Amino acid sequence: MCTEGCLCCVCVRTQNIGVMERCGKFSRLTGPGFHCVAWPCETLVGKVSLRVQQLDVNCETKTKDNVFVNVVISVQYEAIAKAAYDAYYRLANPELQIQAYVFDVVRSTLPRMDLDESFSSKEDLATAVKTHLDETMSTYGYHICKALVTDISPDQRVKMSMNEINASRRLREASKEKAEADKIVQVKAAEADAESKYLSGVGVARQRQAIVGGLRDSILEFSGEIRGTTPKDVMDLLLVTQYFDMLKEVGATNSNTLFIPHAPQAVADLQAALKTNILTNVDAA
Repeated sequence: MCTEGCLCCVCVRTQNIGVMERCGKFSRLTGPGFHCVAWPCETLVGKVSLRVQQLDVNCETKTKDNVFVNVVISVQYEAIAKAAYDAYYRLANPELQIQAYVFDVVRSTLPRMDLDESFSSKEDLATAVKTHLDETMSTYGYHICKALVTDISPDQRVKMSMNEINASRRLREASKEKAEADKIVQVKAAEADAESKYLSGVGVARQRQAIVGGLRDSILEFSGEIRGTTPKDVMDLLLVTQYFDMLKEVGATNSNTLFIPHAPQAVADLQAALKTNILTNVDAA
């Protein structure tokens, strides 16, 4: 037994079809298994594999925006059992035939796409390759199972440029977001400051209102108890008292501070006059 047909029997393996010739002319196709032949008139000249095979085609072309790219198309194909005669006799090298058709489809499809579009339209390119190949190769006894675009690779400098563009766009968006966040922080800070100043103003206004009310009550009470005392006299006495209270607080706050009052003689004269006026009014009362 020998697979080359040197004796009177041949063996064909599973998923293969044997091609038999009688005196140099095609005789018949044989399936897998053990077969007897009338050697030397009939011989097994070849086999057609029914297994799915894959051919990787590397094609260089350019896109619509004049960027050269390398495209790798993986074509999965198989011989049609009923057309084994065509698969064996019509094509001397089916891989070269498939490669030529892939080149034709890729170089007529990608130049109509931009680089970005070629990445997003890989499925369209694969469908175009499969459709065109299936229509053509079926006449030669082959069926195209699948066409896959496994890689689209532009020049390394183009890749770096695309990454820089993407990075710049993301940095620009990040800057906008950061500026918007800073704006919100500043607006909130301004609103808080305005609210704080408003509340502080309300507090100061209420404090002054309370002070004025207290002074008014004190003046009215003092004027009513001591005859001959005018509200102006009471106000002068209160101002002098607050003046000396302020001197006391400044001295207690910082012992190194030297405070020189303005016009000390005028203050002393005012204090003496107030005391004299008040004592006179008290004696008269």
